[in-house]
Amino acid sequence: MPKLLVAFPSPYSAKVRMAAAYAGFAAEHVVVDTSAEPAELMAANPLGKIPVLLTDDGEAVYDSRAITQYINRASKNALFPRNPAKRTEAERLEALADGICDCLLAHVYERRYHPAEKIHQPWLDKQWSKVARALDHLVKETPKLPKKPTAGHIALRATLGYLDLRFAGQWEKGRTKLKRWAARFDERFPELVPFLPRAS
Repeated sequence: MPKLLVAFPSPYSAKVRMAAAYAGFAAEHVVVDTSAEPAELMAANPLGKIPVLLTDDGEAVYDSRAITQYINRASKNALFPRNPAKRTEAERLEALADGICDCLLAHVYERRYHPAEKIHQPWLDKQWSKVARALDHLVKETPKLPKKPTAGHIALRATLGYLDLRFAGQWEKGRTKLKRWAARFDERFPELVPFLPRAS
């Protein structure tokens, strides 16, 4: 059986775990501590980053967007529409959601690995401005939630879950539309809720 090397708080891990569950792609979920640089992870991905998909053929697939594409092919297009325009739309939404997470992780790592006197607030402000701009864009152009979600919808839900986990009370003001979107997603796809980002 394929393995997914993941961490429970990671939004990228959440995305691929949700995508696998929705697509019916069976895989063993193996929790790894990237800080410890475990041998299995380092052998699979020289960057030492998660998530990583280890296939039955011994192939390592990373990063999260490469994994969703792999799962999509294995599941005969369960995650991306065949229509080129709609597929581009899904890919763009996934890229936007992942980009938000990139900025959020920059915040988390800056505070986690630097002492208070070394934290560079202008850098954090710059990253947060990107997050705010992207979220406000999503409020104005909130994606419709179809009966069959794409990898883009799943990525957005994972991102909103990560915001709730790490930035609760800091992002929601003026963005209740996104909170309602997340609630509708959870009502429509309750089987994916257990894979949302959570503390280890």
